[in-house]
Amino acid sequence: MSFDLVLFGGTGDLAWRKLMPALFQAFRHGSLPEGGRIIGVARDDLSDDQYRELIESRFAAVEGAKRPSPEEFKKFASMLYFLRMDLSKPGHYAQLADMLKRRNADTVVMYVATAPALFTQVVEQIAAANLNTPRTRVVLEKPLGHDLASNRAINDAVRKVLTEKQVFRIDHYLGKPSVQNLFALRFGNALFEPIWRREHIANIQITIAEDLGVEKRGAFYDQTGALRDMVQNHALQLVCAIAMEPPINAHADALRDEKLKVLRSLKPWTPETLGLHAIRGQYTAGTAYGERVPGYLSEAGIDPQSRTETFVALRAEIANWRWAGVPFYIRTGKRLASRDARIEVNFRPTPHAIFRAPAGAANRLVINLQPKDGLELHLLSQAQNNRKRSNGDATQPLAPVQLDLDFDKRFGSERVGAYERLLLDVIDGRLNLFVRSDEQEEAWRWVEPLIDSWSSDGTPRPYAAGTWGPSASSAMIARDGFSWSEEQ
Repeated sequence: MSFDLVLFGGTGDLAWRKLMPALFQAFRHGSLPEGGRIIGVARDDLSDDQYRELIESRFAAVEGAKRPSPEEFKKFASMLYFLRMDLSKPGHYAQLADMLKRRNADTVVMYVATAPALFTQVVEQIAAANLNTPRTRVVLEKPLGHDLASNRAINDAVRKVLTEKQVFRIDHYLGKPSVQNLFALRFGNALFEPIWRREHIANIQITIAEDLGVEKRGAFYDQTGALRDMVQNHALQLVCAIAMEPPINAHADALRDEKLKVLRSLKPWTPETLGLHAIRGQYTAGTAYGERVPGYLSEAGIDPQSRTETFVALRAEIANWRWAGVPFYIRTGKRLASRDARIEVNFRPTPHAIFRAPAGAANRLVINLQPKDGLELHLLSQAQNNRKRSNGDATQPLAPVQLDLDFDKRFGSERVGAYERLLLDVIDGRLNLFVRSDEQEEAWRWVEPLIDSWSSDGTPRPYAAGTWGPSASSAMIARDGFSWSEEQ
C-alpha cells in the first residue's frame, strides 16, 4: 500500500521530537508500509537534502537505543521530502496538490502539527485545493480549541469538508502500552470485571506528574494551563478507559460509544463542589534534581502577573449504577516531586478481619504509564517468621506483597511506542484509539465551569517546585478518609 504522510509543521518541536522518531521506529521494525513518502511542510526555505540533514541532526537528541545508525538513517531518509508552504496562502496548497497528484498514493495522511488557531484554516484550504478526497485522512493534535465554543467551531469546520471517519483526533495517552493493556485487562480476562464496581472499589486515583517546568513552551503554556493541557484530554480519556462499560465488540464506534456514556455521566460542577473539589496551583521557586529552579512567574515567556495554573487536583464522580459514590481523584502538574503517571485502583478492605494487618491495608492495582510501563497488584500475605507469638495470638500478621509486570522486561524490543502505534493506525485507517467529536465536546462541557470560575477567581495556590503540589490537594482527598499514595 502506497501512502503519503504530510506533516504540517514539519520543522516544529512535535515533528522532530515525537513524530519523526516514531516513524523511524516503525521503519526499523518493518511495520511502516513500503511505498511510503513523508513530506515535511513549513515556511523554512529548505531543499529535500537540507530537510534530511535537519532531521538527522535532531535525532542526536533522541535516546540512544532509538537513535538510528548512519546506515539506517540513510535508508529512512530516502522517504523524506520537503515543501515550503505559507499556510495562509491558497496558492501554496495548490503546489502541495500537484505534488501529491503526481504520485497518486493509495492513502494521503495530513498531520496538522501546528498551532491550534490554524486548524480551521488548514482544513478549509485542504478542501479548497480538492485534497479532501475519500483517500485523505486528517490528524488533529490537541488542544482542539480553548473552550467548548471554539472546539465546536473547529469540529463544524472539519465536518463541512470531511467525514467523521476521515478525522483522527489524536490523544497519545491512548496509544501507551499500559492503557492498551488496561482494555485487555478489563475486557480480555474474567478475573477483574466482576469486582470492577462500587461494591469492591473504594476510590480511583489518576496522577500525571511532570518534574520539568514549562521549558521552552512558556508562551504557549501561559495561554493554556494544566486544565486545558492535560485534564480535558489525557486525564478524562483515562477516566473513560477505567470506567466504561464493556463494549459490544472491539470496533471503533462501539468503544467510543461507551466512553461517551462515561463523559455524560460525570457529575456536573456546582458552586459548592467548585470550592471543595477543584484545586489549582502554580509552582514557585524550589529544588529539582538537587538544584534550585525558578518559579513559574520567572520562566521565559511568562507574564509576571500570570494566574495560569500549573497544577490541578479534582474530585469527580460518575453518576451511574456501577460507580455511584466512588470518588475519582485526578491530579496533574509541572515541577512536581517526580515524573510519574499512573492509575491506582484502591479496593475496599475485607468486610470482616480475621488476620492482623497493617492499619488501612487493602488491595491495590496500579497501572504505571510513565516512566515505567506495567501493572502492579498489591496484596496481603501471611508473614513467614519464627518470632514468638504473644498474648495468645494464634495467627501470623499479614504483610504487603506485590505482583509486578514490567512491560519493558516482559516484551522488550517487541513494544511499540504510543505515537508509533497511532501513526500506523492512521495509515491503516483504524479509529479505535482516536477521539470522536462528541466525546471531545462532552469533555469540554464538563471542564468549562472550571474555566469560567477560575477566569474570575484569584491567583492559584502556590507550591514549591519539587513537591507534590498545594497542601489543599491532600486536604481535598483527606476529607473522604483517603490519601495520595506517597502519603500512605
